[in-house]
Amino acid sequence: MDRKVLFEIESLYRDNFRVTGLTFGKGEKSLCIMGNTRGNEYQQIYICSQLVKKLKDLESRGRIADGHEIMVIPSANPYSMNIEKRFWPTDNTDINRMFPGYALGETTQRIAAGLFDAIKDYEYGIQFASFYMPGDFTPHVRIMKTGMDYIGKAEKFGLPYIITRSPRPYDTTTLNYNWQIWDTRAFSLYSTTTERIDEESAERMVEAVLNFMIEEGIVTGKGYQGYRSQVVDDSSLVAVRPYCAGIFQSGIKVSQRVLKGQELAYILDPYDGSVREKIVAPVTGTVFFVHNQPMTYANTAVLKIVPTE
Repeated sequence: MDRKVLFEIESLYRDNFRVTGLTFGKGEKSLCIMGNTRGNEYQQIYICSQLVKKLKDLESRGRIADGHEIMVIPSANPYSMNIEKRFWPTDNTDINRMFPGYALGETTQRIAAGLFDAIKDYEYGIQFASFYMPGDFTPHVRIMKTGMDYIGKAEKFGLPYIITRSPRPYDTTTLNYNWQIWDTRAFSLYSTTTERIDEESAERMVEAVLNFMIEEGIVTGKGYQGYRSQVVDDSSLVAVRPYCAGIFQSGIKVSQRVLKGQELAYILDPYDGSVREKIVAPVTGTVFFVHNQPMTYANTAVLKIVPTE
């Protein structure tokens, strides 16, 4: 394993800001794995730490195939992690909305530019991402439709779902989109959690990445038993939204099967605890996303379901 600083900014008041990459194997730039770009993505950096442990072991046993280089970047935003802030501390900007970056721009633009210059030439890119809304997910891989057709490659992760969606205007400044524009086949992998460590989900993600590397000939050996992935367009997910705000109470978990008309959750009055609204399943299917914060707003998606009818 080689460790190198990909980008660095001097700091007046604390240690310098550094983005560090860990490389395994030698040869063509085959796979780059990105951990967190946001300061609250603890599960994402944890998954990368477990991947690094696994890759160190594989490299010591000669299981990284000749002619392949793998890079792991556990964190692109250590400053925000240090103070438990999701976005850049000084101006609240999002590094993952700054790609491909601008070397003479604002701080997060310069970070994105320096980082992207170091990783844009890899054949494959994997980002452990988080959603803009707080909640738990069924583990899955996402592909943004940019004209590159490689759903068959995504099946090699062996995760339950492959979610595809057309890019929106704000997506054009994300890492996933820009990787694809520079001809890198990019995948966003979503673990169950973001702000807390879920070891079982993390282990599944490590196995999924290892499966992919074995199937692509980057790592030698035999993979794990995975799922036969179901391809779902993001637009077909059924969002469940409450009519009123309040305390969100739910016993439903991701990956759970539900029936149309089944009571899934409740919105409680914060002052007297009465039930303001019962949330029922509009369709039969599998729970894909569950809001995980104590409170919710009206007309905000608290559940998403993969319909089966």
